[in-house]
Amino acid sequence: MAHIIIVEDNQNIREAVSQYLQLEGHQVLEFPGVTGVAEAISSRSVDLIILDIMLPDGDGFLLAKRLRAQTSAPLLFLSARDAESDRITGFEIGADDYVVKPFSNKELVLRVQALLRRGGSLPEEQGESGRWTHNGMTLELNRETRIALLEGEPLALTTGEWEIMWYCATRAPRVVSRESILSNCLGHLHNGSERTVDTHLSNLRGKLTDPDWFETVRGYGYRFTGEPR
Repeated sequence: MAHIIIVEDNQNIREAVSQYLQLEGHQVLEFPGVTGVAEAISSRSVDLIILDIMLPDGDGFLLAKRLRAQTSAPLLFLSARDAESDRITGFEIGADDYVVKPFSNKELVLRVQALLRRGGSLPEEQGESGRWTHNGMTLELNRETRIALLEGEPLALTTGEWEIMWYCATRAPRVVSRESILSNCLGHLHNGSERTVDTHLSNLRGKLTDPDWFETVRGYGYRFTGEPR
């Protein structure tokens, strides 16, 4: 879980981005403008900042310069200003990424996750094995051998099912989007739509005997519900 600050005057955009990030398991603090941002950063740990440029009570570039003196947390500009000069200014100030409106919320979340991994706030690589429990059952996964054991019995998983199981389990309790599952687990197997993910999850749930190993988050993706041991 990362602590993220978003500074955006458009309430709809701010709340939508915040919701997507919270679904990924992050804590988000929202600001509609410049006021209070620097003070908040000085009083708490911050892992990433999302910052608009055109704000009602100040300039995002000027705020970024001030924040850069306070924290080395990754900074992502989110702005309707798409001129090359604006992008250059942003990166010269110290931005780590620059996203132009309109944008895809899912893509933004993936960019945020990449920045957090780069900054060390999310693990780059998971361990080679893991064990989880759910409703009295134990699931064991070994990444090196690609063996999955449910109550000590091997599961006959396809390559795609194995990839999805490992990807979701090692990111729990965060919700994983269908888009990220498709690109990270099935990209080399399919050119299909996100509906392909639902098909794989349905098959995977059947093999696990208890479908509640995975929670469906409507309109977004899935959460692995097993408890690590």
